[in-house]
Amino acid sequence: MKLILVSGAGGTAEFWQYQTEHFPNAEAINLPGHPDGELCTSIEDYTDWLWGYILNQGYSLPVLVGHSMGGAIAQMYALKYPKDISGLVLIGTGARLRVAPQILSLVQEGIENRSVWVQNFLEVQFSRIAPVMKEKLINKSLELGAKVQLSDMLCCDGFDIMDRVHQIEVPTLILCGSEDEMTPPKYTSYLAARIKGSNLTVIDGGTHYVFAEKAEAVNQAIEQFVNSL
Repeated sequence: MKLILVSGAGGTAEFWQYQTEHFPNAEAINLPGHPDGELCTSIEDYTDWLWGYILNQGYSLPVLVGHSMGGAIAQMYALKYPKDISGLVLIGTGARLRVAPQILSLVQEGIENRSVWVQNFLEVQFSRIAPVMKEKLINKSLELGAKVQLSDMLCCDGFDIMDRVHQIEVPTLILCGSEDEMTPPKYTSYLAARIKGSNLTVIDGGTHYVFAEKAEAVNQAIEQFVNSL
């Protein structure tokens, strides 16, 4: 079964290295503007782009795996195009993704002062990822720049389907790290309580980038879910 992996704000396909290495039928995509093409300005626009991409590739009923903003896109996809996917894997995301003003300000400052962004945001976010992978993700983030991450975060800030998430009816696996501060476990508990038949797995010691920090546990959970479909 085809897995389509969708990154969070300011992410690229390379963020999913541990998943694409493990799952031979997985494809990590680069969203528009990451780096090629024009950035989308809403979760719904990203969702419609993804629908067109999957259609053009001829993929039949894939499973969408989304992290953070990618999880928002996956949820919107399930609401708009429920008959076109087999299931969802939602990692470190929520039905609403408000971004703290201080984080927006920090990333905004990073457009002009990269070192502030790297030291006070990227280094912190990636702190529990293995050094070689961490360096790779920082370099990919720098290639895109803080402007892309800020644009994505503003998309997240405007995302809110708390009154609609119960309408998602496709099989859903929900994953989060127990120490995720960006999208705390209460976010995923909210999803699990409202998406009928969903399964929630909280991975001990993981943070917002749990799929890169605790790849073995995340991959095992995804594999079990896909095999159950």
